[in-house]
Amino acid sequence: MMQTFSSQNARHFPQQQLKTELVVTGGGLAGVCAALAAARDGLKVVLIQDRPVLGGNASSEVRLWANGATSHMGNNNRWAREGGIMGEIMEENLWRNKEGNPVLFDMVLLDLVQSQPGLTLLLNTVVTDIEKSDRRLQAVHAFNAINQTCYHVSAQQFIDASGDGVLGYLAGAAHRVGAESMEEFGEKMAPGENFGHKLGHSIYFYTKRTSQPVRFVPPSFALQEITAIPRYKRLTSDLNGCDLWWLEWGGRLDTVHQSETIKWELWKIVWGVWDYIKNSGEFPDAANLTIEWVGLIPGKRESRRFLGDTLLCQQDIIEQRDHYDAVAYGGWSIDLHPADGVYSEHDGCRQFHSKGTYTIPFRALYSQSLDNLLLTGRLISATHVAFGSSRVMCTCGVLGEVVGRAAALCQQQQLTPAELAQPDQVEMLQQQLLRQGAFIPRQPLINPARDAQIAVSSTLQLRALPADAGWHQLKSRCALLLPLKAGERLPAITVQLRAAQTQKLQVSLLTSNNPANTCGDRHIASQSISVNQQGQYRLNFAYRAEVDRYLFIAFEENPAVEIALTSQRLPGVMMVFNSLNPRVAKRTRQINDGDYGVDEFDFWLPRRAPQQILLAFALETPLQLWHRDYLLNGKLRPEQHTNCWVPAQDDAYPNVSWQWAESQQARQISLLFDNDFDHAMETVQMGHAQAVTPHCTTHYRLWLDEILLAEVTENHHSLCHHAIPQGVRFRRIRLELLASAGALPALYGLHLH
Repeated sequence: MMQTFSSQNARHFPQQQLKTELVVTGGGLAGVCAALAAARDGLKVVLIQDRPVLGGNASSEVRLWANGATSHMGNNNRWAREGGIMGEIMEENLWRNKEGNPVLFDMVLLDLVQSQPGLTLLLNTVVTDIEKSDRRLQAVHAFNAINQTCYHVSAQQFIDASGDGVLGYLAGAAHRVGAESMEEFGEKMAPGENFGHKLGHSIYFYTKRTSQPVRFVPPSFALQEITAIPRYKRLTSDLNGCDLWWLEWGGRLDTVHQSETIKWELWKIVWGVWDYIKNSGEFPDAANLTIEWVGLIPGKRESRRFLGDTLLCQQDIIEQRDHYDAVAYGGWSIDLHPADGVYSEHDGCRQFHSKGTYTIPFRALYSQSLDNLLLTGRLISATHVAFGSSRVMCTCGVLGEVVGRAAALCQQQQLTPAELAQPDQVEMLQQQLLRQGAFIPRQPLINPARDAQIAVSSTLQLRALPADAGWHQLKSRCALLLPLKAGERLPAITVQLRAAQTQKLQVSLLTSNNPANTCGDRHIASQSISVNQQGQYRLNFAYRAEVDRYLFIAFEENPAVEIALTSQRLPGVMMVFNSLNPRVAKRTRQINDGDYGVDEFDFWLPRRAPQQILLAFALETPLQLWHRDYLLNGKLRPEQHTNCWVPAQDDAYPNVSWQWAESQQARQISLLFDNDFDHAMETVQMGHAQAVTPHCTTHYRLWLDEILLAEVTENHHSLCHHAIPQGVRFRRIRLELLASAGALPALYGLHLH
């Protein structure tokens, strides 16, 4: 049908009026987790994202792999992968996209958000203005250039997850930009003007090998002289994607308003680097390489940090301070980069790890200037130094879920975030997070199964692991990571060793000064043994644990000695190696080489599947590491002990029953299975060996008395929720574990809501 429009004095874009309960600005992982959490807790949510896809720096537009407390499995934070919604996203991506295709990760996020009831998504939509009255935001104005539509969205609660803090900035909220001096907070890692002001941006590129030579003609704006990059000798033809994170620049500019300037400089750098690789003659094997993709927008690290009622600082991280209002955690190193980026004479980063995970207080997650603005992602109240750790994407995702659930509580309880943060209120938020599978270090879920009596079909006891998987040469220090209960004695351990000629081998018993850590920084005892040919050797340290804690049975390096291995794998028990992960450390031991106010300790790292190994051993008396009572303790993963139940290997029909004397009523049952919380599950580029980890229960049935509530046949998640029909009462719940992904299944708990 033909339409004709006559001349007019002016026209206006159409405007849509939306009324909701919560506005979330920013669709990175923090904003996605915030919007999903709030919608699942009953709020009407509008998520405003200024890009065509979700994920922010993790999206196909930037293609940085999402990571967090696991730190590429390169630090001592065992079983530290993020839980809750961030964990759900990582597990779903692994299931659908273990090869790490960034376009498929876009799809995973879009699918989760688009299918969530109560959540309205506005893509390609930019917030341009806000309305506020006194200390409360009332509405946002936004514009979508694709459909040429203006939006006016009013709400009662607001979450700023925009990375640059568009809501907080327009509302006039207090914030900081740049690096604090050492004197202000006593942070010895404060960088000083020579090293840093802000972290810069990066643009990544992917390459592809072809069957014949490919010519490359650089653009006129490409960097002409590669020696302008002091680290240019680190360039190789096999570097790709996130390997080139150090192609960074812009830390001395305004990283918001000069982002376009920074982008053009990064394009200059990227195309100059590629010209050098292709055309310098230094890399003959690059002849058949071509560029498959170059980022069109930079990945941004730092801009504004908004002020809450507390400020996370270096000491919170290094000392692992536990806050009364702890609602989340981090574990990435304090990772600071020189402000001059790729043009700096300094190394590309300065990284220092804490000995374990640290907690993040809720008081850092809302604006001190406004009564209904919550902050998440890169915007939280932190110093530049602390921000160097908390800024990574999986940590940001965890913080997103926190503020999403906090917004729901504030709306439902008619509280401001500052009121919710008070000691007599914040437990509501902490327990709601734990019920939904989020992990808060050293915080248990209170009475998750309502004082149920529990019965299991069997329980695995650790007696001996057969030597059926060959031998491991002791080319570096390695250790068996094994937990003990308080008051429990470590039994004598027998291992199989061999050597062609008589060798001395030292074996040590280590633990961690902080029982919540697994860093092996406390030496208990050592035993020297003489190894000759092949035989069984007894280790006896006569140690009794004063608290629940993990022990290291550590074998010193001796390449002339080999130790027998087993093919079995056990939840909460593993081998670790005093080794180096070059992505996150420069040595096998952290050295405080400049008085940076950090600890010195060894890195004990696991191996990634399928390269994991476990030594064969026998115990003089068995250990009960996976007792049924762990299903009632409210601890959601290995921490000081395994905290899970595992059936015996010969149990053909493993099952658990929860029984109550009085009939019960609940809205929902949540099951928490094992899905290897130590596996980093990076989202893109790296790829992973398995789509679901071996101990995960893949097929189960859940019964209420004699009624089958659910049967699930392709589970690939650690956390599974099941709604109970309204009005249904029960006195018994039975869970049947029918299949796993290949290893013994493990269960952490059943929670009633």
